[in-house]
Amino acid sequence: MTGAPTIPVTVLTGFLGSGKTTVLNYLLHQPDMEGVVAIINEFGEVGLDHLLVETSEERFALLDNGCVCCSVREDLVSLLAELSSRGGVGAAPIRRVLIETTGLADPVPVLHTLMTAPSVVERYRIDGVVVTVDAVNAIGSLDAHAEAVKQIAVADRILLTKSDLVDEVSRAAVEKCVRLVNPTVSITHVEHGRIGPEHIFEAGLFSPEGRSDDVALWFAAAAKAAGSHAHGSFDDGHHEHRHDVHDKGVASFSLTVREPIRWDAFSRWLDYVAALKGDDLLRFKALVNVAERPAGPMVVHAVQHVMHPPIEMDAWPSDDRNSRLVFIVRDIPEEAIVSTLARFGDVSRDSIARTAA
Repeated sequence: MTGAPTIPVTVLTGFLGSGKTTVLNYLLHQPDMEGVVAIINEFGEVGLDHLLVETSEERFALLDNGCVCCSVREDLVSLLAELSSRGGVGAAPIRRVLIETTGLADPVPVLHTLMTAPSVVERYRIDGVVVTVDAVNAIGSLDAHAEAVKQIAVADRILLTKSDLVDEVSRAAVEKCVRLVNPTVSITHVEHGRIGPEHIFEAGLFSPEGRSDDVALWFAAAAKAAGSHAHGSFDDGHHEHRHDVHDKGVASFSLTVREPIRWDAFSRWLDYVAALKGDDLLRFKALVNVAERPAGPMVVHAVQHVMHPPIEMDAWPSDDRNSRLVFIVRDIPEEAIVSTLARFGDVSRDSIARTAA
């Protein structure tokens, strides 16, 4: 299959009761969803979610003997191989896969599987991670469940579900929670699961084609969030409830580097961080001004220990030529990142700065 176009895979996750299946059901009824296959992962001996998806059986596949983030990862690899050999959905070729995880899933092992299993990488590519967040219960879930925090931390897009059931102040409080964990993520309000494919697909973070706009949006969001959301609590002044994201050890920050970086030094530094702190490097995105190729930057993504193959852009998305690095980490001090980048990345300490708001 070498040289064949890769099939984009979207991971749809979110905590229990946040509306993933409702969103999936609505999506599969949209007219431009021909050729899309949904893989539904259910945990427990009796699965029900797939019965709620009103579509033909050839449109979905079921993984029901464990959680896709742990015991059925090999089953996922086998299923994706079977789907690619199947060749089509009815009369249409398979052009996209949607993986809906259980509500308790940690999405990082799923991403690892999609990024490292040779038979998967040959035929598929990650399009993005979409996370449903319950506007009514999100703050309670974040308080009580580490999985809910991690799902938001690795998200490329957030669907704020049940947004019609809360007032504007409560919605703003939930969005503030989300931004504390993941300052660059896009947030879309959803009512009754009604969402168009354009808000789910083509997240642009793992594909080389035409991504300058997406990259620019990351860092515009990071810059906006930097000063006001770098530290603080989930207390919006309206509720007495307080939830500090740092209690869970999850933090986000972004850096700029004002001088070009040699690629071999940058790669050496990233390998060093992944080797020593990979479990806690939840998500890393970077637009790097590589000294050896000044015409356009390199786009780099990493999830824990795994770095996606870097993407070479032909042109910069804006006039800003600084390297921009976004980190979502657990228990990794910002100073440790800065000091190791200066030492192993062969970068002047004075050229590294926190992104200003």
